[in-house]
Amino acid sequence: MDIQRDWNKIRLHFKRSFRSNFHVSIASVDAENNPTVTPIGSLFLNHDQTGFYFEKYPSKLPVHAERNKNICVLAVNSNTWFWIKSLFKGKFNSFPAIKLYGKLGERRQASEIEITRLNRRMKATRGMKGHRYLWGDMQLVRDITFTKAHKINLGDMTSGL
Repeated sequence: MDIQRDWNKIRLHFKRSFRSNFHVSIASVDAENNPTVTPIGSLFLNHDQTGFYFEKYPSKLPVHAERNKNICVLAVNSNTWFWIKSLFKGKFNSFPAIKLYGKLGERRQASEIEITRLNRRMKATRGMKGHRYLWGDMQLVRDITFTKAHKINLGDMTSGL
């Protein structure tokens, strides 16, 4: 998968994955070289193989970034209907999962545009009690520059993609 040529497909996949999971998984490496995974519900992909996430809750990921900025992001489309249709047909029409590899940037203040993107994504939960607890006061983001993408292959089910 070519990250530049296929970037729009990758962005569409991540959008679909968020609809079914409400998060992606970001893998990093701790000080003892142990891999760890952090669920992130606020990752956004830009138009130029970059992205950002709001860094209010992650506690280990910022610490790991001090030593090793390399990460891997996994987005899985867990939509039940997507899987049922694919299993019925015996093939996927699009990849069920994509991994992005990249490097974490520095933590910084979120821009108004970034806060607007977050508010638009979380709009459906605005009237719920937990909305303010989870999504209120999101001010800091961390940039990510992506360098490569890998599609997840599942044998014959993904052979035509």
